Amino acid sequence: MSFFSRCFPWLLLAPLAVLACESGGARQSNPPTNSHLSMQTTAMRADTSRLYSHVEFLTSLQPARNYRNLTSLNQAADYIRAEFEKLGGRVEEQPFKADGRQYRNIILSLGPPDAARIIVGAHYDVCGDTPGADDNASAVAGLLETARLLHQSAGQLRYRVDFVAYANEEPPYFATRHMGSAVHARSLHDAQVKVRAMLCYEMIGYFRDEPNSQQFPNAQLAALYPSTGNFIIVVGRTGQEAFTGQVQKLMQTSAKLDVQRINLPMEMGLAGLSDHRSYWEYGYDALMINDTAFLRNPNYHLASDTIETLDFPRMAEVVNGTCAAIVGL
Repeated sequence: MSFFSRCFPWLLLAPLAVLACESGGARQSNPPTNSHLSMQTTAMRADTSRLYSHVEFLTSLQPARNYRNLTSLNQAADYIRAEFEKLGGRVEEQPFKADGRQYRNIILSLGPPDAARIIVGAHYDVCGDTPGADDNASAVAGLLETARLLHQSAGQLRYRVDFVAYANEEPPYFATRHMGSAVHARSLHDAQVKVRAMLCYEMIGYFRDEPNSQQFPNAQLAALYPSTGNFIIVVGRTGQEAFTGQVQKLMQTSAKLDVQRINLPMEMGLAGLSDHRSYWEYGYDALMINDTAFLRNPNYHLASDTIETLDFPRMAEVVNGTCAAIVGL
């Protein structure tokens, strides 16, 4: 996740206080009557040992997999590609250059090749010299496990699902055309691809059960959301309330975990702190699935963001919920 929130904390204030009231939290609802969703809930559950193995590999790479260290970044990309290739789908690379250096997006496609697409993405680079367990190895592990689970039922998918692992989400390329997600989103637009939705995994592994373990930028927001950091949140921009609400409800049908949601104006910055922002430029519905990052995790962008701090059973529930959302959309 980008450093904007750390450098510009004022972005967290007024818009949250105003819009939390209209965003709403998790709602109890009957599961949608959808045969595809029923297929998912009965057949697919995430494997915590696989999630752990993915995070372990990514956090062990030295030097850190940041934009300068291309050897480590390419080792991460090669690992992701190898995991995708085990699934027998259509795997491709999207190379691009930034400041004379070559980077790669890795893409796996499942489902009917000519159907409208659902994009599921996560960035595999880190900020600085951090191990990046939560930011963003947790999300890459979730991406790989989601792909494995949906591969089991790929023949029943209504949409083409493209799983995309991005380079260059972190500084200095955040919010520039050199983000891997910006390259990918632009390619979809140029090819006039019909996109049903984009779901961005961004930091999905840090949870706490202690009272007041969830931090907030103001009292108004604190009054509307749980004070214990044991939930996942679906983050979208203003105008996407129906979309974020649908994803939240679909996730809640399969995730044994509280799923919250919020919608914020994109011009204020907070809602667009990861790769989903790149798809808004072209009018695609895109959102972020997030553990609230620096508002909960004290290890954000620090050397202490290690594998020992993550909660793999709850991370698995995020994946279970996301699979339900992908199948049910």
